[in-house]
Amino acid sequence: MRLKTSLLQEPKHKELVSCVGWTTADELYSCSEDHQILRWNLLTSETTLVVKLPDDIYPIDLHWFPKTVGCKKQNQTEIFVLTSTDGKFHLVSKTGRIEKNVEAHKGAVLAGRWNYDGTALITAGEDGQIKIWSKSGMLRSTLASQGSPVYSVAWGPDSDRILYTSGRQLVVKPLQPSAKVIQWKAHDGVVLKVDWNSVNDLILSGGEDCKYKVWDSFGRLLYSSLSHDYPVTSLSWAPDGEVFSVGSFNTLRLCDKTGWSYALEKPNTGSVFSVAWSADGTQLAGACGNGHVIFAHVVEQHWEWRNFVITLTKRRTMQVRNVMNDAVDILEFRDRVIKASLAYGHLVVATSLQCYVYNSRNWNTPLIFDLKEGTVSLILQAEKHFLLVDGAGLYTFSYEGRLISSPKFPGMRADILNAQGVSLSNDTIAIRDKSDEKVILLFDALTGKSLADGKPLTHKLEVVEVALDQCGPSNERKIALIDKNRDLYLTSVRHLGREPKICKIGSMVHSMAWNDAANILCGVQDNQLTVWYYPSAVFTDKDLLPKTLYMKDGSEFSRTPNILSYVGTKVTLRQGDGSLVYSSVPPYPALLHEYSTSARWEDALRLCRFAKDQSLWACLAGMAMANRELTTAEMAYASIGELPRVQYINFIKQQPSKESSLAHMLMFSGQVQEAEATLLQAGLIYQAVQVNIDLFNWERALELAVKHKTHVDTVLAYRQKFLQKFGRKETNKRFLQYADGVEVDWEKIQAKIEMELSKEREKAANASVRSSMAVRR
Repeated sequence: MRLKTSLLQEPKHKELVSCVGWTTADELYSCSEDHQILRWNLLTSETTLVVKLPDDIYPIDLHWFPKTVGCKKQNQTEIFVLTSTDGKFHLVSKTGRIEKNVEAHKGAVLAGRWNYDGTALITAGEDGQIKIWSKSGMLRSTLASQGSPVYSVAWGPDSDRILYTSGRQLVVKPLQPSAKVIQWKAHDGVVLKVDWNSVNDLILSGGEDCKYKVWDSFGRLLYSSLSHDYPVTSLSWAPDGEVFSVGSFNTLRLCDKTGWSYALEKPNTGSVFSVAWSADGTQLAGACGNGHVIFAHVVEQHWEWRNFVITLTKRRTMQVRNVMNDAVDILEFRDRVIKASLAYGHLVVATSLQCYVYNSRNWNTPLIFDLKEGTVSLILQAEKHFLLVDGAGLYTFSYEGRLISSPKFPGMRADILNAQGVSLSNDTIAIRDKSDEKVILLFDALTGKSLADGKPLTHKLEVVEVALDQCGPSNERKIALIDKNRDLYLTSVRHLGREPKICKIGSMVHSMAWNDAANILCGVQDNQLTVWYYPSAVFTDKDLLPKTLYMKDGSEFSRTPNILSYVGTKVTLRQGDGSLVYSSVPPYPALLHEYSTSARWEDALRLCRFAKDQSLWACLAGMAMANRELTTAEMAYASIGELPRVQYINFIKQQPSKESSLAHMLMFSGQVQEAEATLLQAGLIYQAVQVNIDLFNWERALELAVKHKTHVDTVLAYRQKFLQKFGRKETNKRFLQYADGVEVDWEKIQAKIEMELSKEREKAANASVRSSMAVRR
């Protein structure tokens, strides 16, 4: 990825340009110390004078009133705020008429910014004061005052916090008076510029120490650049939060959100005092010290999938290269490309007005449909359909271009959704709720309606990343989530009535991805690559989980890499310095998943015998138990030396009826209440009592026996035996009460148990005879 820059031969402004701002994706306003405001039209390449300001106004900062709020367009006439050296800010209309002048600060007003919905304006001055104003320019409050000038200010993502500079320090101040202020030393020189992105919640700062740095919203340093030649005079996040630009003397830089630099341009501009991105994030403009306005657009983005590499060569042109046979296709578009995504054999490209869907088998005839207003900020793909996110909402489309659904929820702000907070599978959409980050909203992808009667999934901590698995039937859909502590959890998406079980399967996990063709999960854990061959093992036998892991030492990676994709057997990782690393995973687990879903247990056993890998046997044991395939499970457990489990499986096989076997399988997975409920439903009271005796749930065993008026003596007999073994006396009042009235005779009890079991066998035999008769008929 790099910037393609363009400069006019002669500057249009006679003095230094102090600020720039986009009105639309093709129109820019620039202000200069020659008192002129110019309008630049990029479609016609014309530059026109909007207005000549009075001679006493020297502009410093400009910010347009936000066009859209959440999902609704603003109806207000287009105005911008212009701050100047005389201590005033001016509200100026698009035609250049000054609607209002407001005395704001003593000395220059160094920054002026609207919040995200345009309900408030913040100004920062040379006098060290920060003030909040209403839309019409009335003073609401003075937020802070300090001894040194405030050079730059930015709103937090929800417009409830302010970030500003204080000498070498950065300060995050919430608007609530009682909330805690965060302040930290950020640079070794004065901090000149800050920006805070609403999509990724990251902070940028640049200063006179010639460095730029990336911070999280708690003030933790995520990246610090080397010291460059000149102070950083401007920086700005792209709207989608994936990249940012940094300007300094004769320098324009494009960087990834993790900090490393994609590209460096050295135009002849003097210092770049301000950089601004267009709303669609495809181009930026810089205000230059020598009177120029520099324009740059992002080209040479790459997308990879299997044997295809796609490159954006120009604004409206892509090149597709098949690396197997070196065949090259050129794709031309009517408008400029804003976002693209390549996966599952389809390329989805969103331009400013249309969406193109290409099939990788045929690059000549795309499917094209028009987009509603709003720039696409995110594209997610699943095997059967894809999701487009723009400022107005979320839309699921099939690869034939048909709109399938458009999920909606209260307080939805689609403009700040990113790939970590949204996940798509063939039947489900998961979205992390921005207003409460512990909550994950789940929707049916085909109808757009909420799952589980609108009851969302709630975790105990804030969730950082969500990912849905991509394969298998919808009733077995699982979601993996990483929380603020960097712990990885797995839970079911569709659960009937019960509270879902959220099981922890890993800790210190920095990023994760599901495989595209099997439910295998990979993650960067601490400093190694971990692959969970069969994460669902945690639901059938959680002691199996550690045996189903594949770990790769991370010595080949630099600082915590980020997983981009996991396709086939290849994991693609992006390192901290921006380089790509590929890591391969053995192909056997994916085959094993395939055999398990199609119930080819013989083939699965053959594969494990061939591969001679303990982790494969462990996966097979988990899969077989989940599918109640006891013979295979017995062999698999025997191969990994789990003898107590082999014995228990034999015990399950010997059960007199199907209901008892099912109950003991549920017991195997630790689902005691479900097992007991199964037995009671089938009328097997003795078995339910015995299950509780085996687990030493004495109170519950007695309660069941008394309730159903049977086997009270059995419970008392086993309780006596248990206490004798440990040489203890009975202290439980309920047991003492029944011990007086019930005699314990082991012979009678054994006979009664035998009778129960033979009754159960008979019942099972009759049921099977009836079913075979029905089949014959």
